[in-house]
Amino acid sequence: MMPELSLNILDIAQNSVVAGATLTTIEISADTAFDSLTITITDDGKGMTEEQVSRVTDPFYTTRTTRSVGLGVPFFKMACELTGGAFSIESAVGAGTTISAGFGLSHIDRMPLGDIAGTFTSLVGTAPEIDFLLIYSVDGRSFTADTREFREVLGGVPLNEPEVLSFIDGYIRENREECDEGVSV
Repeated sequence: MMPELSLNILDIAQNSVVAGATLTTIEISADTAFDSLTITITDDGKGMTEEQVSRVTDPFYTTRTTRSVGLGVPFFKMACELTGGAFSIESAVGAGTTISAGFGLSHIDRMPLGDIAGTFTSLVGTAPEIDFLLIYSVDGRSFTADTREFREVLGGVPLNEPEVLSFIDGYIRENREECDEGVSV
C-alpha cells in the first residue's frame, strides 16, 4: 500500500501519460459536512476495453510488458474501500478513462492526501508536453492549476524549467493552505 494518496494519484496519472492522453484532470474535493473526500482522475487517452476495465483492479493483471503485476489501481481501490468509500472506473476505447474514489474524510484508515504539489510538479516535469489540470476544493473554497494557463502566460518557456516547476509547486502549496483552513485533507 502507498503511504499517501498523492502517490496513487501520481501512479494513475502516469498511466494516463502512457495511454497517450493530451489532458489529464485531477479533481480533489473535500466536504467536512458530508465527511467525504473524492478524488477523480480523468484523461483523454486511448481508453480501455470492457475486458480491461473488468480486470484493472486485479493486482495480477497489467498491460505492461516490464512486469507481471499492476498494483496502482488495486491499491487505490482498496484504500478507498477501507474507509467505507466507493470506487469506479469508466472507460471507452478512443475516449479516455475516468477513475473516481470516495473516502470517508475522518475515517481512521484514510491515508493523508500527501504532497499533491510535488505530485503535480512531478507530472509536469516528466511530461511537459501534456496538459494537466488540478481542481482542488475544500468546503467550497477552491483553486485550479492548469498547465494550459501557465503555457499562455509563459509564452515559449518550457514548463519543465526548474524555475517554472518551483513556481507551480509554490502556487499549489499556497493555494492549498488557504483552501484547507484547518481541515486535515
